[in-house]
Amino acid sequence: MSKKPQAGKPVSVTQPSTQADPDSRTSAAAPASESGSEGIQGATPSNTAPANSNTPPVPVFRLLRLAVDSLYLSFPGDLKPEVQAVLSTLKTKAQSEHPELQAQAQYVVGQHIFEVKDKGARMFPYVLEDNAYRLQFAKIGKKLPMAYVKVSAEYLAHKGPQEVQKELLELLQEFGELSGSAMVSRIDLAADFVSHVVMDAWPRSAWVTRAKEIHSYAKDQVFTGWTIGMGGIIAARLYNKIEEIFHSGKGWIVNLWDQAGWQVGQPVWRLEFELKRELLKEKGLGSLDSVLEHLNGLWSYATTEWLRLTVPNEEDDTRSRWPIHPLWVELASVDWESTHSARLERFSTSRVPDEQRLAIMALGPVVSYMAIHGLDDPNEAVDALMASAFRHYAAIAQGRGLSFEELLAQRVALKARDFNTGINEPGLAAALRKAAKDSGSDAYRRASRGE
Repeated sequence: MSKKPQAGKPVSVTQPSTQADPDSRTSAAAPASESGSEGIQGATPSNTAPANSNTPPVPVFRLLRLAVDSLYLSFPGDLKPEVQAVLSTLKTKAQSEHPELQAQAQYVVGQHIFEVKDKGARMFPYVLEDNAYRLQFAKIGKKLPMAYVKVSAEYLAHKGPQEVQKELLELLQEFGELSGSAMVSRIDLAADFVSHVVMDAWPRSAWVTRAKEIHSYAKDQVFTGWTIGMGGIIAARLYNKIEEIFHSGKGWIVNLWDQAGWQVGQPVWRLEFELKRELLKEKGLGSLDSVLEHLNGLWSYATTEWLRLTVPNEEDDTRSRWPIHPLWVELASVDWESTHSARLERFSTSRVPDEQRLAIMALGPVVSYMAIHGLDDPNEAVDALMASAFRHYAAIAQGRGLSFEELLAQRVALKARDFNTGINEPGLAAALRKAAKDSGSDAYRRASRGE
């Protein structure tokens, strides 16, 4: 893929073979509750709202945002021996039965207070995470990348993929010696758009694709979206983004829609393509820079050669001749070069829960306590409920040889680790790293003297 095609034009590349292995797991980006591969029955037969002399026709499509929504990068190299020793120690702490040791399983680099996980991931035994990155590290000497990194969608919306790569190159030098350029293991391209088209108005056969798996989804009898080719080297999702946000809590994206002119009540859908390394390799792409230079070509390939939404013609058995659905014409024509989506102005590396959700969770017990005891004063209920909680946890603390305040401090420290909001043992990782490095030097000197 040496040349970018114009938006909406087919890419002159060979169709790759796709895997028929479906991915049955429901992710945050995928619609929930599979309802079968033939779509939801009883849908409105029209694709657009009817127009009359008094009402102007409803637009088929209005683009809100184009985004690299998920990004997975591999970095070749090796961990520093002292860093591997620190990660091993911190992982052991995370696995401890003692909360005070679990809370110390943190690795601080710059503005990042990473949680060190108690379990690895496949061939990467060390996993660190905050709201920006999920870092997976391989042991020294393994024929694997030193680091496999997942970048969060929110951080990509804040900095953009190129700035993220630049930051990662600096960040990872704190962990090891890099020996080559970063390679894209997976990239997800997403288009958020407003449309009043009824997204389950067409049958499964309207999707013209070589993918074997096509599924539709609904929740509480409401259609939520389609998935196509999940588990293959390329896959697609078309789903109700507002419904997904309601369940995932990713409200930050609404701020970006607002800047694009979205109004409350308008339906927002997302078309998203998941492109894996095997596909990128077939196209001659590997580095992030090369992939970003060919976003138009990749999108055009996905929407014109690998997948098309058509208007079925029962009189023509050749599906490849069926006309393209008007919605798909618009989606296939988006221009990744000229569309500049807004960036998030603020971002925090902490993974804190939404305070509104905490408020909702807090009100439930208070209301229940008021109903149980026939109370009218919420302040009285809060005081009584807190007193009851104190008695309960004070008894637990006493059984562990602790005071209530000590038990509370332990729990706060664990939450600080989970949320990446506070350093429970300042300087611990640096001290462990220095001790491991000094120990390694002593061992080398002893070995050199034959001891």
